[in-house]
Amino acid sequence: MVLLHHPLRARGNPWGTLLWDTSCPRDWETRWAPTGLQEYFPYDQVSDEEYLDSRLGQLGVQPQDIDYLVLSHLHFDHAGNIGMFTGTGAKLVCHEKEKEFAFGFDGAFNGAHLKADYAACDFDTVSGDTEILPGVTLIEAPGHTPGTMAMKVELPETGTMLFTSDAVYMGDSYGPPATPAAIVNDLTAWYGSVEKIRGIAEQSDATVVFGHDAEQLRSMRLAPSGFYA
Repeated sequence: MVLLHHPLRARGNPWGTLLWDTSCPRDWETRWAPTGLQEYFPYDQVSDEEYLDSRLGQLGVQPQDIDYLVLSHLHFDHAGNIGMFTGTGAKLVCHEKEKEFAFGFDGAFNGAHLKADYAACDFDTVSGDTEILPGVTLIEAPGHTPGTMAMKVELPETGTMLFTSDAVYMGDSYGPPATPAAIVNDLTAWYGSVEKIRGIAEQSDATVVFGHDAEQLRSMRLAPSGFYA
C-alpha cells in the first residue's frame, strides 16, 4: 500500500489524498477459504496494528479522508479492504481491462479475483498510461492480470519512485533476466511489462519498489515513522 498526500486541492481539502491498494482484510482466512489459494500462497499472520484501518489511524487518516483509491489490480490481497471506503466519496480507479475481467467471469471467484471484494463497487477506469494527478502516473502493465498497473510518482526531494505492484513481485523477478513468479495470466504480456517498467525506470532514474519483496521493504522508510517527500 502507498499513501500519497498531493498538493492539489480536492473536495475542499488543502491536499489531495491517494491510496494505492488496500491490502488484506482482517477476516482474510474465512473470505479466502473458498478459493483454496491459501494452501499455495499462505498469508502470514500480522499484528493488529499492521492492518489497514490501524495503519491509517496511526497516520491520523480516516477512510473518509481518501480522495482517490487506486487499485493496481483486483486480486484479494490488494482489493480486500475496498469495503472500508463505501460511502466515503473516494473515487475508485482501476484499469478498464481489469474491471472487464474481474466482473466478467462466472462464479464467485477466478484464481485470486474474489467478486465479493468488489462486486458492489463503482469504478472509474483508465486505459494506457494515465497521469491521474500532476506527477502521479498510472502505468499499464498487464501480465500478472489483464489490467495490472504500476504507479510512477515524482517526488520533489526523493526523486521518482516506481511502484510495480504485482507487475514485478520481487527484485529476483526483475532480473535481468526477468523471471516470472507466482500468478501470471499472460506470460508474453508479463515479459513486455517488465521491460517497459525497466525502460521507464532507466529513463526517469526511478527507485523501483517491488510488490512483494520483504527484503527490500526492510531497507525502506515505512509508515508510520518514515516517509518520502
